Amino acid sequence: MALYKIHLMPSVSKDLRPIPKKYRRLILKRIDSLTVNPRPPGCERLSGQERFRIRQGDYRILYSIHDVELVVWVIKVGHRRDVYR
Repeated sequence: MALYKIHLMPSVSKDLRPIPKKYRRLILKRIDSLTVNPRPPGCERLSGQERFRIRQGDYRILYSIHDVELVVWVIKVGHRRDVYR
């Protein structure tokens, strides 16, 4: 099975700065796990969009999958109360 490549939008590094280190590490592990399975158990497709989301504690990771190119684009990372705005 082929591995997907992870690409981060430039704004994701800004999104990660205010997150405490212990949660940031878990989020980055979760993002890295998308290389093997971009649709893990618990991921949900966002309504009306070609995006998915996965949860990591109180934080959400929004991403899109391009199966033809085997690429996952991480679009946004944030706390659950702010990420969808």
